[in-house]
Amino acid sequence: MSHSSLRIIREEHTALAAMLRSMVMMIERGPGNAPEQYFDVVKAMLFYIDEFPERLHHPKESELLFPRVASRVPEVRQALERLESDHANSEKAVRELQHLLLAWEMLGESRRAAFETAAKKYLAAYMDHMQLEESAILPAAQRVLEDADWDELDAAFSQNCDPLTGKYPRDPLYDKLFSRIVMRAPAPIGLGA
Repeated sequence: MSHSSLRIIREEHTALAAMLRSMVMMIERGPGNAPEQYFDVVKAMLFYIDEFPERLHHPKESELLFPRVASRVPEVRQALERLESDHANSEKAVRELQHLLLAWEMLGESRRAAFETAAKKYLAAYMDHMQLEESAILPAAQRVLEDADWDELDAAFSQNCDPLTGKYPRDPLYDKLFSRIVMRAPAPIGLGA
């Protein structure tokens, strides 16, 4: 049986992974001759990560999905503890990246390496986090959760409006943010010059 919450979680992961890969490409490309555009795009990407996954996606996993799976599948408890730790520290980590980026933008090239090193570590850890959820937690949930659990999860996740998936009721504020990223990021990352 397919549950809409599982589909939404996977679609949001796919959209976020695309954003994370785009950030890696932006970092590898660097500011070049357009530092204002570079910093604007990377700040918008970090803001998206802070705004959508941190405030809408992770809380629903932590409050609704993870406790149900933990109570019924003890063998994934260690993975869930790691994922919960990631969720607990993720907002602080993205804020630290925002600060490091601002330091580079305001104070110059001497701050670039600190941002790039921290960003690459964060982005790799985030990809690993989503992979663990999809390989261990979601299959366990499919095995053990009951219809009432799925009804609640489906209702909760159906409220998400991630502009990157393009499949759910659109929120004009997130649409504006997504458009800003796409229109300002240089090709092949986005449509900007």
